[in-house]
Amino acid sequence: MTAPRLQSFEAFWPFYLGEHSLPATRWFHFVGSWVALLNLVTAIVTLTPAYLLGALLSGYAFAWVSHFFIEKNRPATFTYPLWSFLGDWKMWALMLTGRLDAELKRLAITPKRSAVQPTA
Repeated sequence: MTAPRLQSFEAFWPFYLGEHSLPATRWFHFVGSWVALLNLVTAIVTLTPAYLLGALLSGYAFAWVSHFFIEKNRPATFTYPLWSFLGDWKMWALMLTGRLDAELKRLAITPKRSAVQPTA
């Protein structure tokens, strides 16, 4: 049985943060977003479209590696591509401004156990 499809970004946002519960996953996304942004700016400044491919690949590569090998879950982008893209940038902005911890606390998002973490 599948969960009902989320109907708004406001409903998606807590789900998104829950799928990024481990700090390492969030940091991989943050770095990947920076690399993607730098590629985008370089494409515009140099008028070299190949950097657009670099932006796409770097953004998703960092994110997907973190989901498959750190968080051990399926990227939300497979089910909610637009909201996931928006969530990536919202999380990036909150991290950049130092407000993500307050948002995680507000939504009661705590790290989920990961295979990377030792068992007690």
